[in-house]
Amino acid sequence: TAHDFTVVDGTAYSKKEIINIIHDFSGLVIRSRFKLDKEILENASSLDFIARAGAGMENIDVPYAEEKGIACINAPEANRVAVGEHALAMLLSLFNKIVIVDKQVRKGQWSREENRGIELTGKTVGIIGFGNMGSAFAEVLRGFNVNILAYDKYLKIDTGNYPNVQQVDLPEIFKSADVLSLHVPLTAETEYFVDAGFFRQFRKYIYIINTSRGKVINTNDLVAAMKSGKVLGACLDVIEYERASFEQLSTDQLPDAWHFLINCENVVLSPHIAGWTMESHRKISEVLANKVIQLFTKNNE
Repeated sequence: TAHDFTVVDGTAYSKKEIINIIHDFSGLVIRSRFKLDKEILENASSLDFIARAGAGMENIDVPYAEEKGIACINAPEANRVAVGEHALAMLLSLFNKIVIVDKQVRKGQWSREENRGIELTGKTVGIIGFGNMGSAFAEVLRGFNVNILAYDKYLKIDTGNYPNVQQVDLPEIFKSADVLSLHVPLTAETEYFVDAGFFRQFRKYIYIINTSRGKVINTNDLVAAMKSGKVLGACLDVIEYERASFEQLSTDQLPDAWHFLINCENVVLSPHIAGWTMESHRKISEVLANKVIQLFTKNNE
């Protein structure tokens, strides 16, 4: 290549094969097929970097990798636009019953009064997590007359760049939000962050969007909140029952909560594709390539 890298396609390698050959490589570019855990990384005697083709780093033992001097790189800026647009698309589909009415019209049903929609204009949207994905959702909402409240425990939001956003604490979101959108990584801190106690704190009946990771929400508690009427509808691109690779659901015997969701007309589902566009596919590769080149350039200075 132009930068003298030798690239090996390892997409068909098993975990055992990776363990046996990883000592030969200076870097790995991964998606989500299996976790890069200590068992693999302790054999990585020559590894300088791990590049994650996407945003989430939960399938890498990052502390152990960094302890070994391995740089961990991801590309959240590459699919942020895709995620923001997908979150908006799901919300508008839910509010306007697009999935329902499309099926009805195809069957010859022409039901208008029963399918009155809800306008996004005038709603208060709470965004939890205002990194690349949360800020992208705020950007696509600029064309709508909505109030945006953002909560991020680790980030000071530059409201000069986001004049339509007010940074608040969680109690203000609980008090004012009509719509809640989740944009946080999956960590020990955020696993089942949204649970029964979380839902109980909202003063209003809410709609929820999750394009982050499935296990950020306790699905049983979400279903209970929907049955009670606290949650009026849900847009879920991610489900806690996904396999680690995100390629399919984890078991053939899915729980009752899943069967409730798939039979709910006020639920919009997609198969973990919020960041999965033609454009993001290329941008992820470009962003990672540039970061790897910069890393090696810096190390060789």
